[in-house]
Amino acid sequence: MDRRISRLSILLFAGDILLTPLSLLTATWLRALLPFGKILAEGNEVLPLPVYVLAVVCWSGSLVMSGAYNFDRPRRLPSRFTQLVTAVGTATILFAGTLYLTYRQVSRLQFIYFFVLTLIYMTGFRAAVLLYVRLRRNQSILGPIRVLFIGAGTLGGEVLKTIKSYHASSYQVVGYLDDDPDLQGQRVQGVPILGTLDDLLRVVEIQDVSEVWSTLPPRAYDKLHALVAHLERFPIRIKVIPDYFSLALVQANVEMLGGFPLIGLRDPVIRGLPRMIKRAFDIIICLIMVIIAAPFMAAAAIAIRLDSPGSILFRQTRVGENGKPFAMLKFRTMVADAETMMLKKMQETGEDEFVHKRVDDPRITKVGRFLRRYSLDELPQLFNVLKGDMSLVGPRPELPWLVDRYRPWQRKRFAVPQGITGWWQINGRSEKPMHLNTDEDLYYIYNYSLWLDIKILLKTPIAVLQGKGAF
Repeated sequence: MDRRISRLSILLFAGDILLTPLSLLTATWLRALLPFGKILAEGNEVLPLPVYVLAVVCWSGSLVMSGAYNFDRPRRLPSRFTQLVTAVGTATILFAGTLYLTYRQVSRLQFIYFFVLTLIYMTGFRAAVLLYVRLRRNQSILGPIRVLFIGAGTLGGEVLKTIKSYHASSYQVVGYLDDDPDLQGQRVQGVPILGTLDDLLRVVEIQDVSEVWSTLPPRAYDKLHALVAHLERFPIRIKVIPDYFSLALVQANVEMLGGFPLIGLRDPVIRGLPRMIKRAFDIIICLIMVIIAAPFMAAAAIAIRLDSPGSILFRQTRVGENGKPFAMLKFRTMVADAETMMLKKMQETGEDEFVHKRVDDPRITKVGRFLRRYSLDELPQLFNVLKGDMSLVGPRPELPWLVDRYRPWQRKRFAVPQGITGWWQINGRSEKPMHLNTDEDLYYIYNYSLWLDIKILLKTPIAVLQGKGAF
């Protein structure tokens, strides 16, 4: 598999080396054909050979460092396109800086043409190559990695569930091996148990396994040492998922201290530059939304005041990122003593998981029902976002008494800032009970990107207008 992957990488690398000077040559021709500005003096549009060499060095170096030629792990096409755009952008900045110090005769329009053309050429070239590979059904290059699990316990089942949910196109789990006699011949989520650990070598050969993943408990690690030794003569990868994996909130970050690995179990998921970008995005969009929503907020405040006695705003303690409580703002949509009525109802019914949103809730006022129907009661939370308690997009902040009843895996939702809207809200909203939305929240956490935030924000008005689950 590695040899064929190398051939694909070499093909793309060679193609990029040819496409880079071709793009620059075409950009030079376009600059003369479509000047859109000052016409260059005769002879200035022709670039010397060293400039072409410099372009090839900048582009090939940036693509190599970005991992654009690494095909040892399947990736989705959008991810590869993002990787290519990042590499081309980096190369462009590097090329511009070097030209500024060496050869300044390259016009800005010529430079823009060059950037656009390299991106188009390289994207088209990769699309053609990958399409050819798919049509030839050469699964040994880009197909799913065939994985064999050692250990069919709880951890093995959870990892399989994760693969099916988020990486279905990347991995193909061929089966499990486990020494438990009660499991022999059984299936785990449709995946067969192919035998015991003693059958490892036979199964690896028959099933054409690419990787072996160990999900054994620590007490069985002595067996793992022996299995690793037996697999040395096979060109396959071996990976270990520790049994304390469930302790990690979402992503366990590993760093080395000398020769010892340190696994961070509570490191923030969104940190560094992505964190800064998310916060800047929140502030800019929030300020715009506050200006646009100001008349609606004023009208809502007047209507609430005229409809029923009590305060206009409703402050409620919610649990934010990393379990930190904060006061969340909403327009009041219920009678003044609504929370007291809810606690009394819980005591009468003995419900530990009382779902506080109900269609026939008698506590909701007339104006409140309208505000809830179109989610206008959420508008004051824009100020929570500006303050830093919340984000525009993220898991919905929950009530402390409900969080106290969470199972450990449900607490993973607090690994990111809590939001006004999120993946759960645009995929069902309140039709699901409060404590059963964690799967959607984890999907957002595992797949976080600024583009996903934008996608959720764009879909939120549609979900609001449909009124699905809003009451």
